[in-house]
Order: sequence, then structure tokens, then C-alpha cells
Amino acid sequence: MKTNIDTCMAQQKVDALVVLGAAQHNPDMVYFTGIAHLSRTVLLKKQGVEPVLMYQPMERDEAAKSGFETRNSAAYNQSKLPTESVIKFKQAVHQFCALLAEFGMTQGRVAVYGFDDIRTSASFLRDVQAVYPGVEILVDGDENILELAMATKSAEEVERIRKMGVITAQVVAEVADFLSGCHAGSLGIEDSHGNVVTIERVKRLIDLELIKREAENPEGSIFAQGRDAGVPHSIGNPSEVLQPGKNIVFDIFPCEMGGGYFHDFTRTWSLGYATEENHQLHQQVLDVYQMVIRELESGKPFHIFQQRTCELFESFGHDTIIHHPMTTSGYVHSLGHGVGLRVHEHPFCINQAKELDFLQPGCVFTIEPGLYYPDLGTGVRIEDTYWMNEQGVIKRLVEYPYDLVIPIKNR
Repeated sequence: MKTNIDTCMAQQKVDALVVLGAAQHNPDMVYFTGIAHLSRTVLLKKQGVEPVLMYQPMERDEAAKSGFETRNSAAYNQSKLPTESVIKFKQAVHQFCALLAEFGMTQGRVAVYGFDDIRTSASFLRDVQAVYPGVEILVDGDENILELAMATKSAEEVERIRKMGVITAQVVAEVADFLSGCHAGSLGIEDSHGNVVTIERVKRLIDLELIKREAENPEGSIFAQGRDAGVPHSIGNPSEVLQPGKNIVFDIFPCEMGGGYFHDFTRTWSLGYATEENHQLHQQVLDVYQMVIRELESGKPFHIFQQRTCELFESFGHDTIIHHPMTTSGYVHSLGHGVGLRVHEHPFCINQAKELDFLQPGCVFTIEPGLYYPDLGTGVRIEDTYWMNEQGVIKRLVEYPYDLVIPIKNR
């Protein structure tokens, strides 16, 4: 949580942290400022001191909404730098170095975060060190301070993720309602007007329903049918017509409009009916999902539940990546990941678990077992987002049915 940042800075001997870039679709900046119309911003936080925000003059009102002490970048244009008689620096460098000087940061360890153009950032940081050689620039060290803070969520953050979950469930229900009003035609699934329904059409519906609810889909969504459902991150073929009886993996991970908190959710559907083989795969995935949920425990590294998931799937006769690391059939990925301002963040299911990859009170994470058989033209995944509360109790953030078959109309 944000309350841990100063402690982390002290432990890692970091004197200040800097976040560069916009306050939209920039998780590190949004973490401090919230979603705001700030296009080129610098946030400076010294250890033990509230952040200060340097803004472009036209965005002064947006900067003020952050609640932080603010600085107009234009006010630093005439400041004299130690080396400016020798080197002519870009205006942004000049402004930033003057800000460092104002806050006594002409030497020390400074950790840098945020999204910016890599060429611009590299040049910018080199020039800053040319002005102040005593400033040691740290970029994404082994223990990223903001990743450590973000690994656990405050009650307000959890509520925002839960609200995104409610929106997600509403959009999924709209898609299910649309499909249940369709019927099987000669070429595949058709709507009430006799038009075939393609994956592209379903994805347009998903995006429209998200926009109606002031959410967005910056990383796209997965709506993959048949063989594509057997490849975990296949997004699906846009021109493919939906077919009855084929499994569809529907993985949706939208966020608040402007690049805020995400929610992650997956269901597997089959339109009209499901084959006996697909019923069996779906039931096995659901059984493993439910068994693992019951066994989750606070204070344990996330990866031990990945091991348990592999054991359970192997007991059903499936290959897993524990004993067949290169397999593309069976259980081929990890059990889950953290969710927040990034759709994938700590805790991760990795064997070399760090402190932030343990399940602990305040963490928000997914559980998403699956089975994949691309050569058989099928795949199954079930995923929900969970929160571990202060008592170490696991709470699913949103409810939604696990039904495999979506009934469709008779023609």
C-alpha cells in the first residue's frame, strides 16, 4: 500500500522517487495522482515528504485536483544550472534539474518510474546526471518500490477493482443474452435477422457495452473458438463465424476509463450444446478450481498452489508444465497473478518467490486453471478475481455462473 512507500525507500536507501509521463494509462503516475488530464508531468517524492507535482502551464487546474503541492514548470525556465555555460540543455531537463535543486536533491539516490518514450527518457536522464553527477539514477531495481507498495491494496483500491468486476459481469451477461437470442443456421450462428455472428461482431458488442459503463478495454479481450480456444492467449479470428457445440474461451480484462484499475475474468461457453468431451474437460477444470480455492492460505507463496494445481490435473490424466515444461497440451500456464493498475502484477506464481509473491492480506489476485487441446480443437479456462482481507479470508469480488452451455433459439 502507499503507506509502505517511505519504509521501502528507507530500506533500499532511496532518497527520492520520480515518476515521469502522463496521468492516464501510466500506472505509476495514476497510483499517486489518480486518472487526470495531465500529459507531461513530473512527480517528485522525497523520503518522508508528500509528493510535489510539476505540471505544464495549461494543465494547472488538473494538477491541482491531485491534492499535492504543485509547481508550474514555466517558473523554472530562467533558473541557472551549474553546467549551463558549457552545455545547452533541453527545456524539460532545465526545469527538472531546477526542481531537484529547490528540494535539495542535487545528490543522492533517485528511483525513476513511469511511462515515457524510451529515447526521450534515456537522453533526459543522461542530461540530468551531466548537471548533477552526484545524483545516482535508479531504474527498476531488483526490489521495485512501487511494485512492493502495489502488491497489497487499500480498501478504496479493492472497492474500485470490485466495481470494475461488477461492470465486467454486466458486460458478460449482455454478451450471453445476445448469443442466447441467436440460432444455428447453415453457416453457423445467426442473429434474429439471419446475419451470421462473427467474433469481430461480439468484440464490438463488448467494447460498446464497456463504453456505456465508462470503462474501456485497452489491452483487448479474448474471444477464441475451437482450436484457438486451445491456445491460451489466442485472441480469436475476427472473421470466424461462431459455431454451435464448439468451446469458446471468453477472457475479458477491462479497466476504468483513462487507465485505472483492472478486473480479470474468464468463462468458457459452448453455444446450443456441448460435446461429451468438452463437458468432461469443463467439469475437471471447475473441480480443480474449486479444490484450489478451498486450499488457499494466507502467508503461503503463491507458487505452491500452482504445484497443487498441476498435481490435481495430473491425477485426471493430463500433462502439465511441472513434468512437461514445453507441453502445449493439457495445463500449460500458471495459476494466476495479481491485479491492480496493471492487469498482471504481483503476486505472481513463480518458484523463486519474493516477499511480494506471497498471498497476504490486502492482495488481489486471479485464480485461472485451464486445459488446452488445440489439436483436438478445444480449450477450457475459468477465472475469477479474489481479494484476501485483513483476516486472511479469501473473497471473490464478483459472482457469475460457471455454466458451459449457452442455450440458443430454435430456428
